Amino acid sequence: MPQRVLITGAGGGLGAHVTRAFLESGAIVVGSARSISAADFAQEGFSGIPADLTRAESVAGLAAAAIARLGAIDALVHVAGGFAYGGALHETPESVWQQMMDLNAGAAFHIFRAVIPHMRDRRAGRIVAIGSRAAVEPQANIGAYAASKAALLSLVRTAALENRDAGITVNAILPGTIDTESNCQSDPSADRSKWVSPDGIARLVLYLVSEAGSEITGAAIPFYGAGI
Repeated sequence: MPQRVLITGAGGGLGAHVTRAFLESGAIVVGSARSISAADFAQEGFSGIPADLTRAESVAGLAAAAIARLGAIDALVHVAGGFAYGGALHETPESVWQQMMDLNAGAAFHIFRAVIPHMRDRRAGRIVAIGSRAAVEPQANIGAYAASKAALLSLVRTAALENRDAGITVNAILPGTIDTESNCQSDPSADRSKWVSPDGIARLVLYLVSEAGSEITGAAIPFYGAGI
């Protein structure tokens, strides 16, 4: 049976690469974003469900709709997130702090809480979340973002500990700057040769949700590329 996968942030720069990789592997995919449709991907086996991951009721509806459409969720790939500069910590607006916590920590909390009970009932499941190098190596002027990604990593490790008994693995990938169109537009003079390949991240996600990755859980995997 093809693997049945729910991907959040499927319409984003990295999410599109991850989604295509799963479709090319033969998986059946439900992809979610604020705005998404089946027409966004040419491959067979894809359907889109719009959702706002910062709202618990929207996420509960997404999980229920994905289960109804797929029959079951074998793997959750949580790519959705956001980035904003806040300036120095003492100058960071409360709005930026709240935005980063909602997009990076809150969204993960909502989708984990919605999907894990289904996986526990089935006694199986794979969860991979895309974190950030900043979660373990904070930088100046992005304190809110780094803290929100550190919170995401803590949720991943907690979920791994709590669900090991149910055959569920939960892991995080911590990339450096990813070579996406949006990052290129925000820093057009950067040396992209040192950026992280989105296709490389997609291949690692595929491995972690495969049978070969079944003994890996609670990991925070650095993916820094040539920019180490």
